[in-house]
Amino acid sequence: MPFEPTAKVQDLQRRLAAFMDEHIYPNEPRHANEAESLGPWQVHPVIEELKPKARAAGLWNLFLPESGHGAGLSNLEYAPLCEIMGRSFLAPEVFNCSAPDTGNMEVLARYGTAEQQARWLVPLLAGEIRSCFAMTEPGVASSDATNIASSIVRDGDDYVVNGQKWYTTNATDPRCRIAIFMGKTDPDSPDRHRQQSMILVPMDTPGVTVVRALPVFGFYGMPDRASEVRFENVRVPVSNMLLGEGRGFEIAQGRLGPGRIHHCMRLIGLAERALERMCRRSLGRVAFGKTVAEQGVTVERIAESRILIEQSRLLTLNAAHRMDTVGNKVARTEIAMIKVAVPQMAARVIDWSIQAHGGGGTSNDFGLAHAYAMARVLRLADGPDEVHRQQIGRLELRKYG
Repeated sequence: MPFEPTAKVQDLQRRLAAFMDEHIYPNEPRHANEAESLGPWQVHPVIEELKPKARAAGLWNLFLPESGHGAGLSNLEYAPLCEIMGRSFLAPEVFNCSAPDTGNMEVLARYGTAEQQARWLVPLLAGEIRSCFAMTEPGVASSDATNIASSIVRDGDDYVVNGQKWYTTNATDPRCRIAIFMGKTDPDSPDRHRQQSMILVPMDTPGVTVVRALPVFGFYGMPDRASEVRFENVRVPVSNMLLGEGRGFEIAQGRLGPGRIHHCMRLIGLAERALERMCRRSLGRVAFGKTVAEQGVTVERIAESRILIEQSRLLTLNAAHRMDTVGNKVARTEIAMIKVAVPQMAARVIDWSIQAHGGGGTSNDFGLAHAYAMARVLRLADGPDEVHRQQIGRLELRKYG
């Protein structure tokens, strides 16, 4: 299957790369400093300064395939652009292409009512607000979404929402205005996949408490704004229900497919950046009378990194093509495969790059510690490796059953 970008995508690649060179890479040290000094509870000014520039450059909402809301790109067309953005933690939000907002916007665009879209999707598309996705819970093994214990109970014209959520990315952000909350409306249903629903919960509703920011390998604010959130007798109108009672698992599957592939696309860019840094560092450092690049183990790691990145890119492009041509459900094997392969690849390449940098690689000076943290956490986010392997294995066995 040829994956040559279309003329439209090639033009966007050039413009995106130029914007990265002019605005993103020079501002990375400032972004890292703001994330560390201001933390996860405040807006990072550099992002707000760059967003209008990205929008003016026509590099905005590139992730949405629906031409009425986004750039009208397919998953395959978006892949090389997402990879470029993934080279920097600063970039995705600047282009309004960062998780979990992208997934939430896709949910609202596909499943939201006109009223829900007007109230929440429009300001999200404009980059005026942010959102969070409240699914994972500390009290249950959330790798199995049917375990969710949170409740959504009908009471007249309202639903009453209760639950404890964590790793709810963005909840500490003062611009976060809306949560998509997953809980059980019918815990006694014999169909375990029809017990759950999703509902829109404004973050300023009484009973919503952002308990704390959660560190990701000791980092707050970057690479993630992971948060713990408590929902206590939160009342929201019946009109806030998404799609209907019992449709939560269906929405989750529709949401997580694109989310998983976007993470993988960005990780490929992050791995490319790590390899680039490994090459430059090893060429510029001398040990035992020759450059680090001339040491046998380093040049082998560079070669292996190139092989691993290319394998992951082809797997990801194939998954994107399958999603575009046969749909997310049929392409679930391909999506599961990249969700296992790409984070493992990125973590290995970044680890080798850290090794080539010596002790400096573990500091924040080269961006590799942040990169490793994100690659490692993505072996858990959107489903752990073990769950995806189980799915891949079962689907493979089904061919011979």
